Amino acid sequence: MRRKDREITDEEAIEEIVKGCKICHVAMADGGEPYVVPLSFGYERQGRKLTLYFHSAREGRKLDILHRNHRVCFEMALEGEPVHAKTPCNSGYYFSSVIGWGNVEFIENIEEKCHALSMLMKHQTGQEVLFAEEQARNVCVYKVCTEDYTGKRKNRN
Repeated sequence: MRRKDREITDEEAIEEIVKGCKICHVAMADGGEPYVVPLSFGYERQGRKLTLYFHSAREGRKLDILHRNHRVCFEMALEGEPVHAKTPCNSGYYFSSVIGWGNVEFIENIEEKCHALSMLMKHQTGQEVLFAEEQARNVCVYKVCTEDYTGKRKNRN
């Protein structure tokens, strides 16, 4: 990271950003063309290992791309605040963000799918939701497990 003064290395601080975000932007490559989608997500963290869970319909461009190329980059950011300065070059934005890289793994095991969907609902709604096997069978569920991510923040001085 170029701006080491803005880097967040504390795992708890990074998780607070993840916890505060409801949408994760997932970027992938469709041949030579970049493609990014905003997705609702759930997560778990064990030490440095961050697991993001996603779900979608069972078909579409995103899934076609991910089946060909599992490598992704993801980004999430808390709502920030604009910095208004006297000169445009000194204007900017206060922010907190997490960016990471990993490989998508499609989840086929029904119990693991139910767990992933429960984690997604817990993160999105704050409620414990149990999924029936039939519900899990009707959606595509996938995850990104990674230790390759970083946090960044620009605070008020």
